[in-house]
Amino acid sequence: MAALSPSQSHSSGWLFCRAALAVLALAGLLLGGCQRQPLPVELSGATMGTTWHVTYLPVAGGLEPAEVQAELEDLLVAVNDSMSTWQPDSEISRFNRSAPGDWVPVSAPFAEVVAAALALGDLSGGAYDVTVGPLVELWGFGPARPRMDLPSAAAIRERREQVGQQFLELDAARGRLRRLREVELDLSSIAKGYAVDVLAEALAAQQIADFLVEVGGEMRVAGLSPRGDAWRVAIERPQPGARSVALGIALTDAAVATSGDYRNYFEVDGRRYSHSIDPRTGRPVQHDLVSVTVIAADCMRADAWATALTVLGAEEALALAEAQGLAVYLLRRDGERIVPVYSSAFEPWLEASNQTH
Repeated sequence: MAALSPSQSHSSGWLFCRAALAVLALAGLLLGGCQRQPLPVELSGATMGTTWHVTYLPVAGGLEPAEVQAELEDLLVAVNDSMSTWQPDSEISRFNRSAPGDWVPVSAPFAEVVAAALALGDLSGGAYDVTVGPLVELWGFGPARPRMDLPSAAAIRERREQVGQQFLELDAARGRLRRLREVELDLSSIAKGYAVDVLAEALAAQQIADFLVEVGGEMRVAGLSPRGDAWRVAIERPQPGARSVALGIALTDAAVATSGDYRNYFEVDGRRYSHSIDPRTGRPVQHDLVSVTVIAADCMRADAWATALTVLGAEEALALAEAQGLAVYLLRRDGERIVPVYSSAFEPWLEASNQTH
């Protein structure tokens, strides 16, 4: 993973980095300090069952904002047409209907995302698995109605037979993919991050140097904010029913993604069951790690790593982050307290954050 450096800033006003499906609060972005010229452009819309936002400083002779919006929307439609399991005619849906053993031609972007997912699954020891969908459905976190009871051990065993990325075989050189068993591919844990990268690269291709791209809470920034300093991102404190800041960080030319289990869960007999399913056990995670934030060069991997580390738990997640050189900020629950833990690669951002106060 490419090395990243933190940015130092001395102004106030934070953007929230939240768990999946959260909404980025852009209000207040331009408050305080002097704005640079030209004035920033803000674009937004809906995609992937959530929202997207882009803020950028236009360049002389560049496209009009309406043209930029149209281009970005076309790119998001293309990602959905490729990777949305909600669309029956999408590339991923067609693959999931293929006969086991049959090679299926796949597009280069699709192969790129699948390759990244499979590699991360191997690095995480199976904590991350893009075939986990049947278990997510079983526990009531899919499109079907939420569960009001617990699945039986037999049902869990049956669904686990339908899970395993080892039953996927990618031939990237020939642009083809096949499944060796009737597993189903689900890229929802990486596709939003990939979409962020697609939009970011499109803006960079237009010679736009200063921008923020956000899809469903995952984001990537480049250059400087409209105030002329680093982009400011707030990591949310994991409190159900409330929103507060656990840590603020200043970013330039980096991506950030957060995953947590404190908003999407259900309770049975006083026990909480998280939407974070461990593919290795077939059950929701039961550890004290409640939020994981990852800073990386690209959002696709930041998104997937945040999911994988959430499954692992604080100790394993921190050990893996150190081994992989990941900049990771973890929040774990200790009784009534929320305790931060972070990797050595995250320390420079923490130091830069402390200098902003």
